[in-house]
Amino acid sequence: MPAAIARRPQRRKRSVETLRISLLPLFVILLPLLEIAGFVIVGREIGALATVGLVILSSVAGSLLLRHQGFGVMARVRTEMDAGRDPSRQLAHGAMIVLAAILLIIPGFITDIVALLFLLPPVRDLAWRLLKNRIVMATSFSGGFRARDRDKVIDLDDGDYSRSDDYKRGPDHNSPWRRLKDD
Repeated sequence: MPAAIARRPQRRKRSVETLRISLLPLFVILLPLLEIAGFVIVGREIGALATVGLVILSSVAGSLLLRHQGFGVMARVRTEMDAGRDPSRQLAHGAMIVLAAILLIIPGFITDIVALLFLLPPVRDLAWRLLKNRIVMATSFSGGFRARDRDKVIDLDDGDYSRSDDYKRGPDHNSPWRRLKDD
């Protein structure tokens, strides 16, 4: 009997994963149909020419937003890193703005509504709070984030280094920079 109890959560977990996977094709099929329905409804209310104009306007706005935000996100991330803070929130906000711009470029009013929601800072903050525990940021920093030391200069005298000395001695076979053929 204990073995049967242990199996039940696994079955439930598999069915939830299968449900998630099976909803994606359904969503891919339904979204264009919903967008076409949106075109028909909006076209009835404001006219076909105005509907086409709105779709073109949203695509142009999305492409301009994508171009502008691509540079802005990197500048904000660099500012956070130079100040010694964690840039993950700025990266997530930037990714959501880029996603909103891409959704604006896609023709349709449903994707435009979702994109406009992603452009609102409170919605982005809510999404970040929900997702930040699921995201792992892997870094190679040992002490966290800090500004780079740019003042370290290695000053050599004329006798400290000479190219001709290196060629006279030949290659150093103990060097980690040797070629693999030398092994």
